[in-house]
Amino acid sequence: MDTTVYDVIIIGGGPGGIGTAVEAKALGMENVLLIEKSDNHSDTIRKFYKDNKRVDKDWQGQIVEMEGTVPFMDGTKESTIDFFDEQIDKHVIESHFRCEVDKITKQEGIFHVRASCGDYLGRNIVIAIGRMGKPNKPSYPIPPSVRKYVNYNLDKCGHDEKILIVGGGDSAVEYAVELAKTNDVTLNYRRPEITRPNPTNRTMIAEAIANGDVVPKLGVDIEGLDNAEGKVLVRFADGTEEVYERVIYAIGGTTPVDFLKNANLELDATGEPIIKENLETSVPGIYIAGDIAFKSGGSIAIALNHGYRIVTDILKREGKQKTSR
Repeated sequence: MDTTVYDVIIIGGGPGGIGTAVEAKALGMENVLLIEKSDNHSDTIRKFYKDNKRVDKDWQGQIVEMEGTVPFMDGTKESTIDFFDEQIDKHVIESHFRCEVDKITKQEGIFHVRASCGDYLGRNIVIAIGRMGKPNKPSYPIPPSVRKYVNYNLDKCGHDEKILIVGGGDSAVEYAVELAKTNDVTLNYRRPEITRPNPTNRTMIAEAIANGDVVPKLGVDIEGLDNAEGKVLVRFADGTEEVYERVIYAIGGTTPVDFLKNANLELDATGEPIIKENLETSVPGIYIAGDIAFKSGGSIAIALNHGYRIVTDILKREGKQKTSR
């Protein structure tokens, strides 16, 4: 075991985790550790954002005033990743990648973090693991014979395929519009109207449907999938069936309930962590940052602000409050 007692150990290398680490160093914490299970930071952005995707500070109409030291601005997928690279290097943040945490316990006021790369000690823990690492899957089973034709992102998508995209959020809309440039795309959503995406994406999908680039299949659920000679037969709840070469589910991510339970956190009836106004959980000294702090999630700027609020709360509690301005 590393005998260093870290001021804060941050689990998750997305915006919430990076923001917390940067604010901790900027506000005077010396021993800060960032642990990420993938091979680099911002894994969700790298995997789930298409190339050159626009990344806005103000997301879905939420005007966000940056509260801490991180000067986040509008950009693209690539510039956002570069920006976080610079922040990690500038603040000399100790980071362990390809390292998965499976248990957090507390003994004599110190947290013990058990991870695949070692065991670590910390006075405070911030869980910033996000929701998208494990995409939601449909309630009906996916037959093994068609699983290679079922996606949860844009990986393995080719050209000239007949594709069904399932979902009604920003990702589903963006996937549909992007893939429609080189494929025959149908967008299926269980509700009769697409209202969840941000205004830009709502306009974009409305134009794509009006122009005939995307075929809408709205207001109907899917009952199940079957194999149709190497393609995917989709059975809809309205009694219709259609064969597609690929089905992509873009129906969101879930709170990693098992991990939160292993940290002994109190959850509500839906499996969401119970958090206080200062983002502290039911276990004093364990905080939540980023998407899993709120069911709506999604905003990088809000996740970064979470980091600032958490660090200032820790310093206030410890009587070491400083100002970053």
